[in-house]
Amino acid sequence: MKAKNLYYVMALCAGSFAFSNVANAQDVFVDDAVSVTEFTCDNSNHYFSNWRNNWFIEISAGGNQPIVERGQVSNTMDAVAAKKWTATYSLGFGRWVSPYIGFRFKGVYGSLHWDSPMPSQPNLGWTHSKHANLQLEMMWDMFNSLGGVNEKRVFSIIPFFGLGGDANWDFHNSEGKVPGSSNIESTWEDGNQHVKAVQWTLPVSAGLQFRFRLCKYVDFFAEARASFYADNWNNEARGASIDALVSAMGGFNFNIGGRGWNTFNECNYVSQVAALNGQVNDLRAQLLACGQEVANLQAQLPCPEVVEKDCVNAPLMATVRFMINSDKIMPTEEVNVYNMAEWLKANPKENITIVGYADKNTGTAEYNMALSERRANAVANALTSQYGIDASRLTIRFDGSDVQPYSTNDWNRIVIFTQK
Repeated sequence: MKAKNLYYVMALCAGSFAFSNVANAQDVFVDDAVSVTEFTCDNSNHYFSNWRNNWFIEISAGGNQPIVERGQVSNTMDAVAAKKWTATYSLGFGRWVSPYIGFRFKGVYGSLHWDSPMPSQPNLGWTHSKHANLQLEMMWDMFNSLGGVNEKRVFSIIPFFGLGGDANWDFHNSEGKVPGSSNIESTWEDGNQHVKAVQWTLPVSAGLQFRFRLCKYVDFFAEARASFYADNWNNEARGASIDALVSAMGGFNFNIGGRGWNTFNECNYVSQVAALNGQVNDLRAQLLACGQEVANLQAQLPCPEVVEKDCVNAPLMATVRFMINSDKIMPTEEVNVYNMAEWLKANPKENITIVGYADKNTGTAEYNMALSERRANAVANALTSQYGIDASRLTIRFDGSDVQPYSTNDWNRIVIFTQK
């Protein structure tokens, strides 16, 4: 009867030991524990989205007014009265890379009217031209940054600034004459070289956009902007050294794929690891109790001494977990790689398969397949380079997110060891 009790206790200890390896948060040796590196976490939400989301196209129209050389027809004429508002149109395309920062390419086209005669020609009259502008602009969602992320916020203020290129052409006054030429009677067709047919400049722009959310896919916005140019922008270089263009536009923003963000908090993973470590500590305590019970039963047996099989030779089912979108082995998971290396050293005839997985709720199937391959290779490289395991004993397999070993999706960011 005592022999049966001994075998029963040994079987219970072996089962407890195998389960502790599945929990994979502590060393396989009871008397030679490996310390786990503790680390702190930032207890805040991190936002991310699929690269296909949060793109937008915008169209708008409004008016613009140049602020260039002051007219000299009258001493009472000021800088604003000598300009006219004219129509302008724009088309934009961009993406929000986070809830706070975005970028866009903004194209603007319009006509310009201003009264800026030369001192020798006070009756030159209003001057006309056309211009086109392409800018790369950075955008800041001020309300998300200061008031917290809310993708359903009805009203937002978005400051922006940018740099680009501008072409200004088709210069003529009401009589078809070219301003800025020393021969005021000449036109562009006669080959006059004193002025340029097209003025190319590199303007800097800044402004504010006031956005009103109509639905998930459409916003209305009103935008005020100012662009600053070199003095030769309008083919005249006198007076102030910088020309400017102010504009006010309104239009619609169409969100491609909608607007939204996924979140994760790294502290959630720390709590899961702590829970696993607690379970393993309980199992280790049970294992110690089982070992003591085995020793007590052995002392009562009159039969020859029972030779126990070294626990390190037991087959393992261990895992290595990863953070989201990462193939870097975390400090808390290094112990599991060490455990497997020690088991392989103690069992030189055994080979293992390293299988990588990814969470199907994040990333595409193609991306997850490549990510699971990188995770499996990272574990294999650690076994060979850090612990000297022969690469011929390792088989690498990667199933991406096509196979999900766990019902909780974020637990599938994992590598699992299995025996061949």
